[in-house]
Amino acid sequence: MLSNALKVRHGKRYRNATPAEILDAAAAIVVSQRRGATLSSPQEAAKLCRSLCAGHDNERFGVIWLDTRHRVLNAETLFSGTIDGTSVYPRVVVKRGLELNAAAVILTHNHPSGVAEPSEADRNITLKLAKALALVDIRLLDHLVVTADESVSLAERGWL
Repeated sequence: MLSNALKVRHGKRYRNATPAEILDAAAAIVVSQRRGATLSSPQEAAKLCRSLCAGHDNERFGVIWLDTRHRVLNAETLFSGTIDGTSVYPRVVVKRGLELNAAAVILTHNHPSGVAEPSEADRNITLKLAKALALVDIRLLDHLVVTADESVSLAERGWL
């Protein structure tokens, strides 16, 4: 009997892909198509952010890395957590920014609850990351909290 399920390699065998693996594969395709393109609007950034982390059952924290002209160098999920939180380490974010020679970043994370309203913890980590990144001349342009249906920009709220 043939199966219509997406398969992934597991050692020498194949198994059905998990929903998270399917979402990650789709995100990788979207990122590869956007690499080198200029993000010219908050809506474009929100779409890319949604592809990184919306739809997952656990909270995921990602970064869009940009050059001096706001062209996408890369976009990736750096941290993954539980249904209502994830640990974010500024040292890891700064190190990765230096590896990519990024000039600016857009932070993003999802709220699996479906409510995109930023929490006090979201605001605090944003300020902490802004300070850490500024020490190495990487500008924090925005932090978008996303769900499958909406996004909230901390920059538009004046919280950066």
